[in-house]
Amino acid sequence: MVSEQSWPMAADLYGEMHLETQPPAQRRWRDYLPGAFVTGIAALAAAWLADHYAAPLVLMGLLIGLALSFLSQDKRTHAGLDLMSQTALRFGIVLVGARITAEQLAELGPLPFALLVLIMLAVIIVTVASARLFRQEKHAALLAGGATAICGASAALALYSLIGDKRVDQARFTLTLVGITVASALAMTVYPILAAQLYLTDQQAGFLIGASIHDVAQAIGGGFSFSPAAGEVATIVKLTRVALLAPMLMLVALWLGRSAKGDKQDGDKPRIPLRLPWFILGFLAVAAVNSLISIPKPVQSAAATGAQALLLLAIVATAMKARLHLLLDQGWRSFAPIIVATLTSFLLSLAAALSL
Repeated sequence: MVSEQSWPMAADLYGEMHLETQPPAQRRWRDYLPGAFVTGIAALAAAWLADHYAAPLVLMGLLIGLALSFLSQDKRTHAGLDLMSQTALRFGIVLVGARITAEQLAELGPLPFALLVLIMLAVIIVTVASARLFRQEKHAALLAGGATAICGASAALALYSLIGDKRVDQARFTLTLVGITVASALAMTVYPILAAQLYLTDQQAGFLIGASIHDVAQAIGGGFSFSPAAGEVATIVKLTRVALLAPMLMLVALWLGRSAKGDKQDGDKPRIPLRLPWFILGFLAVAAVNSLISIPKPVQSAAATGAQALLLLAIVATAMKARLHLLLDQGWRSFAPIIVATLTSFLLSLAAALSL
């Protein structure tokens, strides 16, 4: 049983710290309307700009959210922003599971799958290990490494729900989101060109692009910009990386729990329970259903659209909650984990592609 005094630390492991001190149970539905309304309007504006100017959707959401961050100073928006940045995120992660099937993993083959797992682990380990070199906090490096290794902004949001704002503050998290989104957009443009210059085959180029570009849409777009065959390979490889999201979150949750338990010195610090968040179990359940039965295409399409919409709302709300003056105080070293993770992912993916 977790004591009343230990509740804040236990909740922090799963990103449940709120802007307001008012417990969610005491909130009325009207309390959520202001924050949810402005988040929805901002998300629609981001979607319109991304559609009309061929800009990355996540980047547009981040920029508009940051531009409207002054709204979070009004306490009336706090409940809605919490709802969008936390609850919407978790339901979005659950719906991402509709993209995954066991057939995709089998189609990839055992060797490429093993290489993807090794790349994921290596990217996270190298990024966290490099944190001390650049005088960065290990949890911030874990956030950058895990997001780069899996699926960009979506993985960053899921990881942050585990790490919590006591370990990585809101400004640093927003900066990480911006860095990952920009790196992914650059990779979508540069990696297909590099693959052509290196005379990679369609299979090799598809693996390289799918295994190293952060965002799902940009990885698939980068693959098809090389060739249709490479695009198909990149799609399978990238979706397999998305399937690794749940195992990675499990490992991170267990590591954080054991780390917090190990930090207990005099027996007066609360023990954080080792439990898996419900949205990870939901992600696995949806993926299992999608693997066992044939879900109709319209349902799959609706789930994909719903996941994208919910994750966009979470990104916009997270950016709106950021404090710009704290964001501007971050030095160049704050981008070091993202750069290390991106370069490590690319080099390891290239080496793996050449071995295929």
